[in-house]
Amino acid sequence: MVGQVVPSRGLCDRAVRQPLAPSRLRCACGSRRTAAMAALRPPRRFLLPLCRAFSGGGCQPVPERGGERRDAAPSRVSRFCPPRKSCHDWIGPPDKYSNLRPVHFYIPENESPLEQKLRELRQETQEWNQQFWANQNLTFLKEKEKFIDSRLKAKGLELTAESGKKATLNAEEMADFYKEFLSKNFQKHMYYNRDWYKRNFAITFFMGKVALERIWNKLRLKRKKTSN
Repeated sequence: MVGQVVPSRGLCDRAVRQPLAPSRLRCACGSRRTAAMAALRPPRRFLLPLCRAFSGGGCQPVPERGGERRDAAPSRVSRFCPPRKSCHDWIGPPDKYSNLRPVHFYIPENESPLEQKLRELRQETQEWNQQFWANQNLTFLKEKEKFIDSRLKAKGLELTAESGKKATLNAEEMADFYKEFLSKNFQKHMYYNRDWYKRNFAITFFMGKVALERIWNKLRLKRKKTSN
């Protein structure tokens, strides 16, 4: 059903292509570590580049042409607001610019610092993904219209057919446009894929730390109960 909004349960819907205005992220390096949490700590030479990548220093934005900045699509993900009493993430209807389904993240009252960093990273990634595909789809449609108009004019045909509908090109002619568009945007897509994998790896890494933190908290709570 179009426009339906469904709740997303658990920790696994996590890295959705959604995208997310950049939020201030700090590396998940707390001052106090238990022995269990220390098991998830990667080597320092690996963690530092990862942290820098999401603090603004090492993550390069996908290059954009000047015209795309002036005609950028709205960056807001969705106006839908889940029920106030909801205790789950919610997946909204597809965005009309990016065609992506936004996720509205639930913020628990007892959210730990590590859980907050994971949520902020997912939100920032959603906004980033939303902005990229909204702009890319807008550019695609505009260049497609220009290509069709130029081909029709070259043939001496009217832009509007006798039936009143807008004239179109056949599949073979449109294949030239698709090939040209992909070649022109090859580098942009390459940068996007690189950043997308980096972000997903970081999200997965923090998800593992959050899962271990929750397990450790449950075990510690059980020990307190048994000791009492």
